[in-house]
Amino acid sequence: MRVICACKDLGVRTVAVYSEADRHSLHTRFADEAICIGPAKSSRSYLDIPAVISAAEITNADAVHPGYGFLSENADFAGSVRDLPSHLHRTQAGVIRRMGLKQQARTAMDQAGRADSARVERRTWKASKKLWR
Repeated sequence: MRVICACKDLGVRTVAVYSEADRHSLHTRFADEAICIGPAKSSRSYLDIPAVISAAEITNADAVHPGYGFLSENADFAGSVRDLPSHLHRTQAGVIRRMGLKQQARTAMDQAGRADSARVERRTWKASKKLWR
């Protein structure tokens, strides 16, 4: 809903995809257009990359938001979106793949000069334990 509301504020038309079970969901009512992409089972609708891409193609979508969960961290989906003629989805499939592998993600973060969150959490935990003694 946040993405749809932001698009409406900017005057951007929106298309929602939904499964048969979600036909009357809030996002389908607020979007300018809604496309059914399959049956209730998520593996046959929301996780069906060709169905989502088809919805983008038949509505001439300029951008694709992957949602929260489902396809948001799916490198194959990001690659499929990049293959659309017109897109604004900027996440590169290689980045998603690399961030999904813990050691590669840590190496990439170290090379970028960013702190490893696990190490920061451990330090924070140790420091907080000292405070509460």
